[in-house]
Amino acid sequence: MKKEYQKAWFFVLPVLLLVAFNALIPMMTVVNYSVQETFGNNLFLWEGLGWFEKILNSERFHAALGRQFLFTGLILAIEVPLGVIIALAMPRKGIWVPVCLVTMALPMLIPWNVVGAMWNIFTLPDIGLLGYLMNHVLGIDYNMTQSPFAAWVTIIAMDVWHWTSLVVLLAYAGLVSIPDAYYQAARIDGASSWAVFRYIQLPKMKQVLTIAILLRFMDSFNIYTEPFVLTGGGPGNSTTLLSIDLVKIALGQFDLGPAAAMSLIYFVITLFVSWLFYTLMTKDDQS
Repeated sequence: MKKEYQKAWFFVLPVLLLVAFNALIPMMTVVNYSVQETFGNNLFLWEGLGWFEKILNSERFHAALGRQFLFTGLILAIEVPLGVIIALAMPRKGIWVPVCLVTMALPMLIPWNVVGAMWNIFTLPDIGLLGYLMNHVLGIDYNMTQSPFAAWVTIIAMDVWHWTSLVVLLAYAGLVSIPDAYYQAARIDGASSWAVFRYIQLPKMKQVLTIAILLRFMDSFNIYTEPFVLTGGGPGNSTTLLSIDLVKIALGQFDLGPAAAMSLIYFVITLFVSWLFYTLMTKDDQS
């Protein structure tokens, strides 16, 4: 029997210590705040599960959570099919392959706060290119600072522009890994383009699409910087997602106990839905 090389664990140990320092210790601090009330000067009063009960029964929390799920649902419904369609249209060979790949990667290289600032200027009614085009050329009353619908369309368009590339690159990686023999057999059998996609390309992309959906869900469900810079949660509270509301409670109102309880609930919801996505998408592989 081959002896396992146990010394390899020593190479993993620094990573484990770094994760423990950057994740576990701050999380325990959040847990500590979530069961206590603080008045500053290290004065704490035991609260127990009171903050969790308050948050779970709060209409404000339910409204923000609903907006968060709506945003994430729209993002997944748009970006995943769009990313697959673009990946299918990209060339597999030739000089245009690196050009397309670099072009797809460019939006993801821009920092999140810069993306929000860019789209903020881009959509200004009078001086922004999109705002001027919509209002003065197309004659559409477009002002995201006054219309909740316009604000929602803008933040969704911004995220689609910023992150569809991730789905495209992952789907493209799955497509180029398919051997040419599969396509040759399909041509011999006279398979249609839809049949090739349904029985060859889609199954081979299943694993990378699982990764894409999980990444896009977690990122869009925890998004903060771009919509906050773009709309600030307005007009009113129409685009106040759960992440924005959490920051308002923690830093704006300085209610550390409720904010800590909300962040833990937020964390559990993210883990549960991610597990649900993964379980459903890998169900056939496990059976």
